[in-house]
Amino acid sequence: MKIFKKLSCIVAVCIIFTSCKDKDKFVIEGTFTNAVPQSKVYLYGLKDANATALDSTVFSEKGEFKFTHATPGSDFFRVSADTKEYLIIAKNGDEVKITADLTDANAAYNISGAMEADKLQELNTIQNQYAGRIAVIQNEFNQAAEAAPAERSKILEKMQPKYMAEVQGRSNATLKFAEENVGTLAGFYAINLLSPMDYKKEMVAYSDKIQDKIKGNPMVDDFLKRMATIKKLDIGLPAPEFELNDVNDKPVKLSDFKGKYLMVDFWASWCGPCRNENPNVVAAYNRFKGKNFTILGVSLDRPGGKDQWLAAIAKDKLTWTHVSDLKYWDSKVVPLYAIEGIPANYLLDPKGNIIAKNLYGEELTAFLTKTLQ
Repeated sequence: MKIFKKLSCIVAVCIIFTSCKDKDKFVIEGTFTNAVPQSKVYLYGLKDANATALDSTVFSEKGEFKFTHATPGSDFFRVSADTKEYLIIAKNGDEVKITADLTDANAAYNISGAMEADKLQELNTIQNQYAGRIAVIQNEFNQAAEAAPAERSKILEKMQPKYMAEVQGRSNATLKFAEENVGTLAGFYAINLLSPMDYKKEMVAYSDKIQDKIKGNPMVDDFLKRMATIKKLDIGLPAPEFELNDVNDKPVKLSDFKGKYLMVDFWASWCGPCRNENPNVVAAYNRFKGKNFTILGVSLDRPGGKDQWLAAIAKDKLTWTHVSDLKYWDSKVVPLYAIEGIPANYLLDPKGNIIAKNLYGEELTAFLTKTLQ
């Protein structure tokens, strides 16, 4: 009986200490090697992909620090020190542990102590494994190209398949992780690591799976809204109407082009890939403009960038209609057409319905040849 009494006392003490855990806040305890004692470390909240400073402290002599903060629900945070940034997922009641080496160029870190933290660590491990292999290939290429500069193109051609295989492998592993962790913020973070240009179908499907499982998180809500917009941009649906001023400050509507096959080309003078694609766009325009086809250029140039916009139009010989509100990524067409990157384009039939998206080079020429024959 005495033994059972002692065990019951121990259990009671454990319960008392467990119940003292603050469920109204979360705790982040970190140890960073190579941290300068008394230097600053910051905690940021992430809302709409923007960072908001929440707290700061200094490193101890051993590189230790601690944050205590409250959050309405499970959410994303960022710990920042020196030039490094580390993503955290936490909710009230969590006690998250993070370790890192501030001299690590890849900013690798370990995180544990809560369900989401453990899942994030699993994802980080996957990402780091592929990043390491990709870095090895990159270093091999750099060394080979430096040793034989004249053979650079041949070396690139030889090594690129190996490089791209690792890049694709990372994407496949990331998608697999997201699919296996539906309903977690770690899984949500994983799906957002994928290229929206290449994985829109998978991302839309993922949004359907999580809309009833993750509620009240601002970044998830924004993602769901963007995916809902993308659904409205499917092949066969009407392209959303918009009105912007042309180069002469005259209003132009998308519907002004009904009756013609139209490519709505999203680009900008500052966008290198856009400028590289422009010769292909010019060739397509000159070849098919006599077959009831035209182009509407929609620029995401910056405020005050009209001169640069006009200069690029002239230099690249873009002789079709151009419009812009010169608001960069704040342009009203960005959310309307779910633009995640440029160049981007939508091809419309004479009724204004979407018949293709994001076609470039030979693929664009082949589609127009087939459609306008």
